[in-house]
Amino acid sequence: MTKLRFPFRPDTRTPTPLYLQLAEKLALAIREGRYRPDEALPSERVLSDSLKLSRVTARKAIERLVERGLIVRRRGSGNYIAPRLEQPLSRLTSFSEELNQRGFKPSSRWLNRSITGVAPDEQLSLGLSTGSRVVRLERLRLADEVVMAYEISVLPAQILPDPAQVANSLYAHLELLGKAPARALQHIRALNAHAELAEMLAVPAGQAVLFITRVGYLESGQPVELTHSYCRSDYYGFVAEMRREA
Repeated sequence: MTKLRFPFRPDTRTPTPLYLQLAEKLALAIREGRYRPDEALPSERVLSDSLKLSRVTARKAIERLVERGLIVRRRGSGNYIAPRLEQPLSRLTSFSEELNQRGFKPSSRWLNRSITGVAPDEQLSLGLSTGSRVVRLERLRLADEVVMAYEISVLPAQILPDPAQVANSLYAHLELLGKAPARALQHIRALNAHAELAEMLAVPAGQAVLFITRVGYLESGQPVELTHSYCRSDYYGFVAEMRREA
């Protein structure tokens, strides 16, 4: 029998249902790294047999973690620990680069790749004149087939003449063109997902997501990229190292 990696003893003194107690213990084990991202979770049978609980209790606990985005169901295969991306704030990297470094498979589900007129806020961020044309890239960003973010990138049309040529990594394509950003300014805040955004990210309406706005610049100081990202906060986080000045 598979040995569980977390202790669990039902607390009979609390009114909290048993399945919620189990869900919290599982969630804590996942956050503490006792199960790795993309690793198979013990089955309902293993959980119920090991902990001497009913299959219904085990099933409801797992369903709770699926709802919270900590576990992903794969039809015909089982339940797996959802991927989580913690991106350092000290270096400029792309979504694809970060996932590849962590052993995940990045991919995009394209919603739009077109050339349009520039909007007023885009004109200001990118330093463009009225009537300029821009490339608009709209997509869902996935890690191991799990949707992690909804992203809209806007670039001057002269930087990216053919948006259809962008396959998965925008930065990799810009590298080929010699137009990759050398630095960027990024603003991060939380907002509650409206119904349409929640549906795209597969989260409940009103759930908090990370809204990230980034402007990327060439070495010359020319702005070449404006990206708005709406990231699932249960999958996506940022890490910053800080030092106190002597």
